Amino acid sequence: MTSPTPGLNRLLGDLPSNSFTWIRGECELVEQTKGDVLYEPGERIRDVYFPTQSVISLVAKAHDHASLEVALIGNEGMVGIPLLLGADTKPLRVVVLRSGPAWRIKAETFRRMTVSLRDFRHALYKYALLRLAQVAQNAVCANAHQVEARLARRILTMQDRFNSNELPATQESLALMLGVRRSSVTVVAGTFQEKKLIQYRRGVLTVLDRKALEALSCGCYRQAAA
Repeated sequence: MTSPTPGLNRLLGDLPSNSFTWIRGECELVEQTKGDVLYEPGERIRDVYFPTQSVISLVAKAHDHASLEVALIGNEGMVGIPLLLGADTKPLRVVVLRSGPAWRIKAETFRRMTVSLRDFRHALYKYALLRLAQVAQNAVCANAHQVEARLARRILTMQDRFNSNELPATQESLALMLGVRRSSVTVVAGTFQEKKLIQYRRGVLTVLDRKALEALSCGCYRQAAA
């Protein structure tokens, strides 16, 4: 078994060098695998993750088995905000969307370091506020905008996190993340293909015209990216 290759997490990388070095010394680099469920709703948080190349999806689930993706996290962020806010359980389902390495730190160590390192704590507070704003924007988007605009936004967000034109996606997975029927995604994705905005083949979605997708996307994409 080979060890994962270290990579950059931008949230950690923006810290002063002394804090960054200290935190990295407390982290373990782990390989995350697509489909791994890191947490189910209500589970106790044991570890905090700072992705470097993996991508993680936070999903809200309803009692009728419906679901809606509320956040998509790549190397710009982290998983474990409830610990920062004084909670020790995760309210959402946390699943790995793309395989790759991530820095992992134990929950108790994370708590201790947020107390000891002021710049680390302030960076996390700033990130938490951004994430809360993004979650609120996602809720507005789900209720106010058409599937075409929401699908365009989802593809753009995936491309930002994956840093690639080729994205692993099925119509079923996109429908689940958007909280809509698969048939709705099938129709809209078909239209996108006819307009040569995307190409879809065997579970791989390729972005062909990003500017056109940006034009179709709702203002929520630009708001979240700001």
